Amino acid sequence: MSERIIRSEACVAEGAAWLAAHDPRFAAALEEVGPLPLRLKPDGFAQLLSAIVSQQVSVASANAIWARLETAGMTSAAAVAAVSADDLRALGLSRQKARYALALADAGIDFDGLRHSDTDAVIKTLTAVTGVGVWTAEIYAMFSLGRADVFAPGDLALQEGARLVLALPERPTERQLRQMSAQWSPWRSVAARLLWAYYAQDKKREGIR
Repeated sequence: MSERIIRSEACVAEGAAWLAAHDPRFAAALEEVGPLPLRLKPDGFAQLLSAIVSQQVSVASANAIWARLETAGMTSAAAVAAVSADDLRALGLSRQKARYALALADAGIDFDGLRHSDTDAVIKTLTAVTGVGVWTAEIYAMFSLGRADVFAPGDLALQEGARLVLALPERPTERQLRQMSAQWSPWRSVAARLLWAYYAQDKKREGIR
């Protein structure tokens, strides 16, 4: 695998400078939001299980459920595989998420191997697991594996951020945004960080009004 890996804030800054040089709209947005965050996370089973827990619930609810799983020692594949769906439901998971957690534990993913796989192979491996969608796999590749050239066009905040930064008449669809993001290669992950940051700042401005 020869893909660029983001390891430090300097890498993010390099990508931001490249984007600004290639598109004046990105340059203007960067002036508003300032330095972009690194946002790297750990990789492995627990990170993906956490993503499943967080699906379609509030941050507070996800944090509460995750705390119960941690207290019960249910954050490793071996631990989850050794219990039943009812055991997981008793810790706060829905019936569906308990099934997803067990599927993830049984998938036997080689997380160390994913570090050395190309991004397409990572996404294919992860999305083969019930409960892990494309968005989750792309976010994992972006932040847990530090891939510099990944985008998640199905993310609503990215779609809205693109509408704002690029001054589009309406929010782009996932397909449209995936096509647009091709021009931000090889720094699509940094473009995502910028669009998220701009979207967050715009939401704050709306709140002040």
